[in-house]
Amino acid sequence: MPTNFVQMVLTCGSWQEAQKIADRLLETRLIACAEFVAIKSKYHWKEGLEEADEIKLIMESLHENFAGVEAEVAKLHSYETFVLQAIPLVSLSAAAVNWWQQKTNANSQGATR
Repeated sequence: MPTNFVQMVLTCGSWQEAQKIADRLLETRLIACAEFVAIKSKYHWKEGLEEADEIKLIMESLHENFAGVEAEVAKLHSYETFVLQAIPLVSLSAAAVNWWQQKTNANSQGATR
C-alpha cells in the first residue's frame, strides 16, 4: 500500500467553523472525508490554563495535500494558533485506497478535480 495516506486532525472552536473548513476542503478536493467529534479541551494559552468545548475535525487525505489544507485552514480558522496534524496510516483497505484517490487531488495517482 502507498504510504502517502493520512488522517489530518484539526481542532475548531465551533461546529460552524469546522463545517465551513470541511466544506471548503471537500470542494477543493484536498480531503476525501471529514468527521466531527465534540470534545472538551484543556491547554496552556498565554499566561494561564484554558478550558473549552471544541470540535475535533478528522479528515482523510493524502500527505501531498497537507500544504494545501494548511493554506485553506489559515484563511478560515479563527484561532491565532491552530494545530493541524497529519497522521500516516500504516494500512488501508484496497477499496478505501481507490476511493481516496478518486475523491482527492491525487495527481500522482491519476485522479482529477
